[in-house]
Amino acid sequence: MNDTSRRALLQSAAALGGASVLGVPLAALAQLARGGVVVIGTTQRPRHLNPAVQSGIATMMPGAQIFSTPMGIDEKWQPVPMLAESWSVSDDARSITLSLRRDAVFHDGRPITSEDVQFSVEAVRDNHPFKSMFAPVNAVTLPDRHTAVIRLAEPHPALALAMTTVFLPILPKHVYGDGQPLPTHPRNATNVVGSGPFRVVDFKPGEHLIMERFDRFFVKDRPLLERLIIREYKDPSSLLLAFERGEVDVNLALTDPRDVERARKVAGATVVPELARGIGALIWLAFNTKHPQLQDKRVRQAISFAIDREFVTKTLFAGFHKRATGPIGSASPMYSADVERYDLNLQKASQLLDAAGLKPAANGTRATLSLDFFPGSADVRTTAEYLKPALAKIGLEVQLRNSPDFPTWARRVSSFQFDMTMDSVWNWGDPVIGVHRTYLSSNIREGVIWSNTQQYSNPKVDELLAAAGRERDAAKRKALYRDFQRLVVDDCPIAFLYEPNFAVGFRRIADPKPSVWGMMAPLHQMGLAKG
Repeated sequence: MNDTSRRALLQSAAALGGASVLGVPLAALAQLARGGVVVIGTTQRPRHLNPAVQSGIATMMPGAQIFSTPMGIDEKWQPVPMLAESWSVSDDARSITLSLRRDAVFHDGRPITSEDVQFSVEAVRDNHPFKSMFAPVNAVTLPDRHTAVIRLAEPHPALALAMTTVFLPILPKHVYGDGQPLPTHPRNATNVVGSGPFRVVDFKPGEHLIMERFDRFFVKDRPLLERLIIREYKDPSSLLLAFERGEVDVNLALTDPRDVERARKVAGATVVPELARGIGALIWLAFNTKHPQLQDKRVRQAISFAIDREFVTKTLFAGFHKRATGPIGSASPMYSADVERYDLNLQKASQLLDAAGLKPAANGTRATLSLDFFPGSADVRTTAEYLKPALAKIGLEVQLRNSPDFPTWARRVSSFQFDMTMDSVWNWGDPVIGVHRTYLSSNIREGVIWSNTQQYSNPKVDELLAAAGRERDAAKRKALYRDFQRLVVDDCPIAFLYEPNFAVGFRRIADPKPSVWGMMAPLHQMGLAKG
């Protein structure tokens, strides 16, 4: 299908009016060009499409399709060429030189140059909530239009990894470099110009995102699909029904074992568990450490001792998820199990609360705390509902507060207007990328979700993370991270609960395979099964 026929299809669909996507029911729209359309269902609700200033599935998954990165990554965790056809690292590991493709263009036809790489690196460094990810970058020099040298104040062992996914989207400087603040730039959501395999056709926050094949994408004969449609659903149940009815080809919200079993029964469906091995996902209970009661770590420790993680993982979730023990996921080479496990101990929990001065009143209640949780995740809601009676056993009354949508939850948490909150936070392959951001005192940034929203501060933790972030010897790095994990688990700004198993349901997709970044990678290789 050429550009003219694609546009005609979209125009005719829009002319029909009165339905959910461009005036046409989603299933009907997919049938119009069945050979080249994939419909992805999600419960995530992106406010905009610029992953340089926002983390999270909602922005990152579509962002990976719209924007390209300097490198990709293979199944052995090795970087592979994308926009950079080659690169070299200096002997002192204080610079990396990227040699860019000369045939790559943005969606508006303008060439991608080293100035765009420079602009993008600085944009991420200065705006992304993962502050430590590009913090060592002190300059990007430009020997010519197709060479960029990223210079570092100190060695950064995770730099190449951070350039393999949407953490470094290459933005068009001629669009975003107009002096307007990047986090609120109007082109984040309207008339988006990207550098990736798919270009935006229509974006209606709360409803859908429609993307079509970018015919001038620099990878030969890619992408395979003509169109990607990302449709939003209010909750996992409605998404699962759409998957069962055949309206959705990819279901991104299979985190409940019961939903996984239902998805497996769909005719022609394939369910791939643990799709994104690299993300290192953790589900945890986070504390506002400036709260009058929760600023005492003994109270936080008591709450952690009152949680039966074996019940959560084995009974609530039938062994589908794995128990978490600390801030680094168990699949990471930097993981250490040598920490306090907080096995269920109600007696110890009560003793800690007594020692902290939270004595029970006549009715047995010691304190009342609110518990926020974000919408759109069945397992998170189930866990939050479990915590209410669990903490009542030690005299803590929990008031559940469900947000109507993700932006509401994010505003509450990022502005520190919470007592406790359920959260889903990911390691992203290396602690420098996904772990440091949560615990560095320098990353307490009001208004920025998935920064240090707990307002946790410990100078020793800052020191350990700084040393680990520049250490090039793997054994020494691991020792530094071991000490970090012990200290954070003892301070307990977070009660670590479980490592979720992210399964994805596929229909009509040819040979879906697990990948390092899962659906947060570009889908230019995704194709439809024959027949």
